[in-house]
Amino acid sequence: MPTLVRHSPAVLLLAVSLSMAASSAVAQEAPRVHYQEIPEGAYSVVAQVRARPGKEDALRAATLPLIAKVRSDPKNLVYFLQEDRAKPGRFIFYEVFASQADFDAHNATAYVQEWFAKLPELAEGGVEVMRMAILDVPRK
Repeated sequence: MPTLVRHSPAVLLLAVSLSMAASSAVAQEAPRVHYQEIPEGAYSVVAQVRARPGKEDALRAATLPLIAKVRSDPKNLVYFLQEDRAKPGRFIFYEVFASQADFDAHNATAYVQEWFAKLPELAEGGVEVMRMAILDVPRK
């Protein structure tokens, strides 16, 4: 026991440094939104999809893979998929592309078209889309 007490500060220091290294690695891997890189006139969309009763898990399972696919699209600037905590199965998408043409090209991809094809079975009323203008884009 005395050895443990004597080495506790060293063990604590090692644990803290490992923890900091791990969090540093995570921070470096996490994508960052650089607001100053969003061009004036960027095309923003907020969309909503509601699961049919009893299809919440199936819609979630079909929708979650979109996150990695959309974020890996070089034309995508920002992409968030959110689910209403109070109403599971209600999903809100927030997407920003440099232009409407980039957004239209995104919607034409095979993986998005495959997702759309699943909606009649999984979602009520399809996708409700609001096409937004971003205000006060920071200047470079």
